Amino acid sequence: MSERSTSTRPKAVAVMRRHFFDEHFDTSRLARLNDLVELVGPVLEDVDSPEAREQLADVEVIISGWGMPALTTERLAAMPKLRGVFHCAGSVRGHVTDEVWDRDITITSAASANAVPVVEYTVAMIVLALKKALFVPMDRIEHGGWGDLSGYERTVGLVGLSMIGRGVAAALPKLLPTTTILAYDPFATPENTAGLGVELVSLDELCRRSDVLSIHAPNLPSTRHMIAAEQLALMPDHATLLNTARGALLDHDALAAECATGRIDAILDVTDPEPLPADHPLQSLPNVLLTPHIAGSRGTELHRMTDLALRDLTAWLDGRTQDMVGRIDRDTFERSA
Repeated sequence: MSERSTSTRPKAVAVMRRHFFDEHFDTSRLARLNDLVELVGPVLEDVDSPEAREQLADVEVIISGWGMPALTTERLAAMPKLRGVFHCAGSVRGHVTDEVWDRDITITSAASANAVPVVEYTVAMIVLALKKALFVPMDRIEHGGWGDLSGYERTVGLVGLSMIGRGVAAALPKLLPTTTILAYDPFATPENTAGLGVELVSLDELCRRSDVLSIHAPNLPSTRHMIAAEQLALMPDHATLLNTARGALLDHDALAAECATGRIDAILDVTDPEPLPADHPLQSLPNVLLTPHIAGSRGTELHRMTDLALRDLTAWLDGRTQDMVGRIDRDTFERSA
């Protein structure tokens, strides 16, 4: 028997790609969801069909994920009872519109849960980058010219102190306790970074001093190509650029030109466009590693995001909005990735 009676459970629908729903909601998590809401109809990948519009007319809650479309004025008009969207993924920029805030619809994100594997990936790549483990051929390691193959007394620069940037700053000293951690973030202050162990510097100084430069800024019009030819030219010889944020933050043509000289290396989990064209120079450079956007949650890691969404949904239904970890408001949305 459900923990909540049918009369108290709001009607809900899942809007995401079907295969993601199956990965997010195993048997136990689907049972938890059914205890909280009354799921109506199948998972929706298309919200614009007549059948979907009929299904959405009485829905109060949407469980969303990758594949969630923008909540335009027209679409919201077909969802007059919608009160909350609980996102089992990270960024909500693709579906939240001004109309959502105007209607006072509750929005949550599982970004903090998705940040965990990105931090893990980033820290692992920083360690490997400092040792040049990904680029130095075994038969040439004794010939020099690779820079300092060490993780001792090195400097890591973080572009952005997002949840992920802060997570990296917190985790890195456990593996590399002698690391100096620099950070650039226009919203960071000595007060709101106290205890984080980072030195706040300008973007130019960050680029000049970092043995590994790791990007963690949000993708906004103002941050497009924030790392371009000028910033790349400032990086020290043998430095590594690491991007797990968004491809648009980085000028890929400028990076290809800089990496082609052999002066710096790059590790890119995200690109712009994604994937890069097969003939893009970054695809063939020996000092560039491309991974297929795998830093974020995959496989059973998706369950961590599902659990956060379910926890926030439970708190919301119980009137404990102060306990909602992933709630996003208009102000935080403006600075979110």
